[in-house]
Amino acid sequence: MDGMAVVGELFGAGKMFLPQVIKSARVMKKAVAHLLPFMDAERQANIEKMGLSEEESPYQGTVVIATVKGDVHDIGKNIVAVVLGCNNFKVVDLGVMTPCETIIKAAIEEKADFIGLSGLITPSLDEMVHVAKEMNRVGLKIPLLIGGATTSKTHTAVKIAPRYPHPVVHCLDASKSVVVCSSLSDLTVRDAFLQDLDEDYEEVRQEHYESLKDRRFTALEKTREKKFKIDWNKFSPVKPSFLGRREFQDFDLNELVPYIDWKPFFDVWQLRGKYPNRSYPKIFNDADVGAEAKKVFDDAKVWLRKLIDEKILVANAVISFLPASSDGDDMHVYDPETGNKLETFYGLRQQSGREHDQSHFCLSDFIRPLNNGVPDDYLGLFACTAGLGAEEYCKTLEKNHDDYASIMVKALADRLAEAYAEYLHKEVRTTLWGYSTNERLTESDLLSIKYEGIRPACGYPSQPDHTEKVALWKLLEADKAGIVLTEHLAMLPAASVSGLYFANPESQYFAVGKIDEDQVTDYATRKKVPKAEVERWLSPIIGYELD
Repeated sequence: MDGMAVVGELFGAGKMFLPQVIKSARVMKKAVAHLLPFMDAERQANIEKMGLSEEESPYQGTVVIATVKGDVHDIGKNIVAVVLGCNNFKVVDLGVMTPCETIIKAAIEEKADFIGLSGLITPSLDEMVHVAKEMNRVGLKIPLLIGGATTSKTHTAVKIAPRYPHPVVHCLDASKSVVVCSSLSDLTVRDAFLQDLDEDYEEVRQEHYESLKDRRFTALEKTREKKFKIDWNKFSPVKPSFLGRREFQDFDLNELVPYIDWKPFFDVWQLRGKYPNRSYPKIFNDADVGAEAKKVFDDAKVWLRKLIDEKILVANAVISFLPASSDGDDMHVYDPETGNKLETFYGLRQQSGREHDQSHFCLSDFIRPLNNGVPDDYLGLFACTAGLGAEEYCKTLEKNHDDYASIMVKALADRLAEAYAEYLHKEVRTTLWGYSTNERLTESDLLSIKYEGIRPACGYPSQPDHTEKVALWKLLEADKAGIVLTEHLAMLPAASVSGLYFANPESQYFAVGKIDEDQVTDYATRKKVPKAEVERWLSPIIGYELD
């Protein structure tokens, strides 16, 4: 344990890398697991023999940590848990999809000194606000730590902190969480830390509210007049090789390895090279992180071989091509046999940040309207996973105190899922849809998006509304492929990707950005849902102040 304290100090000082910390923790956990029964037996015997009282906790503090309700992503949370453990904090990890009441109950029972919340998808932001409100309601006074890819200092300061009158801190990564917990546990620096935090967050809030005053939106009707215009008379849609649904079961993972984008893998391990060595494989040349990146990469190749050869992970996918037409900002898809409308995908249009001569994009701009009352364009749908089997296998690894292997497997499953999405998109372009049969691109070209067509995901910049997945899942019957949605519309397994296929050569990725109230009202009317519900799901892109 003394050795782990040194490891924690070195990591906090930037003198050890995260993979080294996780590996050190693995050794410590295995040793402690072996010794603990003997230590507990001896301790209990001494208590009974000498009439001693229970010893005080040897930890700096206790942290209850969880991925919030409806969210399934836990790699970052697991890393934080290990790093905090290395720094002599007792960590009570509640896992993923954890309801608010479970988090609060555990904090009370464990006499926790901190609660840590993690989340990846945007609906998790509202769940974190809810947890903060409930912590206040039940009278908790312990610090609340916020982390995860979708979180930000601004959201924490503006939306979460005002709901809980005790310390609320956004933690950018694992090392930051250690600094925060240690500072709040040390009475000699706690007050100064909190004063700096309060001043920092007040400044963030002021900047946020000032930005709302300065923000300028184009009225929705005006943005529609300035939509991205395609000359449909010069466009002849290519009919896919099949219409309807097709499922791909137990795909050969060997086929996906060349399509892996390794940069996000190194990001998981907090290994980031400096320019010009930021990308793979240039990261291996970086003076600071290159050697460690190569070690982790070598480990990854060994694990990748094991996962494939032992069939630990299973990759499934489902694709569908349907006749489609645009209708304003929306897209209708039709039954290829009867011509009846099946579902509508609703679009959001850019309203801010555009110059006078720039188009205001919406995904529907890339689909042809009805042609003489007939849909003669097409829309593709897909969902894929490479994570079937990952959760069960990682639980076994974690029971054996091997956090390093568990994090490695989950990180590789994520990379394989993204690689599967890339592979499928190539097959769609060249064969299954066949609108780009002469494509001759390298794997590097694919990662640089040099192909025709796009595959935007629901809940991401081109269509930030996660609720669009409901129609997608209904049409794909993705559950049959083993890919399901949580109540907050995260995908299970976590290593999954889904979205829409657009074939138009002029289609392009874009970010909707912030939207104004006129579009929210219009969107709610089109979707036939309450405006408040739209505001809840789209809160990260709402450009006006909500109650």
